[in-house]
Amino acid sequence: MSSEEFEKLHEIFKSLYEELKLMPDRAFEVHGEERKRLVRSFDERQGEAEEVLQGMEEELRAAPPSYRNAMSTKLRLYRRDLGKLQRDMKNSAPGFGSPSQPVQGSHHGIYSSQNQQSTHLQSQRALLLQGTDALNNASQSIERSQRIAAETEQIGTDIIEELGEQREQLDRTRNRLVNTGENLSRSRKILRAMSRRLVTNKLLLAVIILMELAILGAVVYLKFFRGR
Repeated sequence: MSSEEFEKLHEIFKSLYEELKLMPDRAFEVHGEERKRLVRSFDERQGEAEEVLQGMEEELRAAPPSYRNAMSTKLRLYRRDLGKLQRDMKNSAPGFGSPSQPVQGSHHGIYSSQNQQSTHLQSQRALLLQGTDALNNASQSIERSQRIAAETEQIGTDIIEELGEQREQLDRTRNRLVNTGENLSRSRKILRAMSRRLVTNKLLLAVIILMELAILGAVVYLKFFRGR
């Protein structure tokens, strides 16, 4: 049971009843075509009130027993009041016929109009919810795309930074290789210089040895052979 729908129907019935309650007294005061219009209006309003009561009974079927029993009693009183108004209208307007059936065709009554309006609103609400869901899905898709783009950009930035670091490492390695090559060149020069110096030292040593041998030979010659 929808308590909101039941209360809405209840308010509609009370409004119709207040309008119907004034018509028997007015029927005494008018004549001719105006009375006929008043009778037709009473007939239509009474049919609408009956439809509203039927709608209220349908809403009560799903209500809790305690509430349903209390409101069912109230609905019976409403029907009794409608019957009393109908009798008053017969007394006030001779020729008033039997209660008309609920108006058909273009006049479906307030309850039918309320149902149609409720169905239309529900359809619009469903379409609005579908549109909202589609918009939310599109927003989420855009957010995912933006997040993926941001992640891709971050990955690209990281790769560029890593390549920059690798380039710096390669530059440092190349510089070390250049320095190593220069050190090797200096080492070769030093080794060649040491080699030349070693050869020179050997030659000097050989010359010194030869000179010492010559001096020693001269001394021996002068000492042992010249004196004879």
